[in-house]
Amino acid sequence: MIIRTGNGFDVHKFASDRKLVLGGVDIPYEQGLLGHSDADVLTHAVMDALLGALALGDIGKWFPDTDSSYLNVDSMLLLQKIIDDPKLQQWKLANLDCTIIAQAPKLADYIHKMRRNLASVFNCSIEQISVKATTTEKLGFCGRKEGIAAMATLLVTKT
Repeated sequence: MIIRTGNGFDVHKFASDRKLVLGGVDIPYEQGLLGHSDADVLTHAVMDALLGALALGDIGKWFPDTDSSYLNVDSMLLLQKIIDDPKLQQWKLANLDCTIIAQAPKLADYIHKMRRNLASVFNCSIEQISVKATTTEKLGFCGRKEGIAAMATLLVTKT
């Protein structure tokens, strides 16, 4: 068995007139995140973790923000596109551990749905997916409610 780990990190700042999407879930909030796609910071971190585990670059290489076909695109569709790529067909997710860093909004009520969405895309059990949310105790840009960050670490196996 071959085992590979990867980690991903992403940040997006808040913006008016945008919806807030995390892990493919629309979160009611007064602001959304600014980005070329839907700015789903959690899914972006997951994509970079997966690509990093297999040394396949990053999401900017796969989905450049200079390509208008990715404007406002659903990031879960981009994650599915990566997973469906022939280079990944022999790899299976063992586990995924994610942390969302946000002073606001409160995310506890949406975590299960994020886990379910990610499990669906990875075609795995929800027990293989962990999503947590934390604050920065009002420190830094997340603490000042200027944006949201996310980290993801995953393990993939190939038999």
